[in-house]
Amino acid sequence: MKMRQSISQFEADFEQETSLERRRREQLRRRAANRSRARRIERTQQSGTVRFSVLAICLTVTVVVVAIAMFEALSILIS
Repeated sequence: MKMRQSISQFEADFEQETSLERRRREQLRRRAANRSRARRIERTQQSGTVRFSVLAICLTVTVVVVAIAMFEALSILIS
């Protein structure tokens, strides 16, 4: 009878340890997923900022070039 109790106790302890390990692994997996998601969001925002800056610079350069070309063409037509 004593042997059965110790085996039962051993099985209960083992089950508890595996349960704790399972929870710990799941928690680590969730943390890793959250970190990965945060990095992806940060990269997306950063690339969006860079793309917007490039677009704004291209539009500004286009406006300046068109304005200069218009005034040059106007000066050629007037003279």
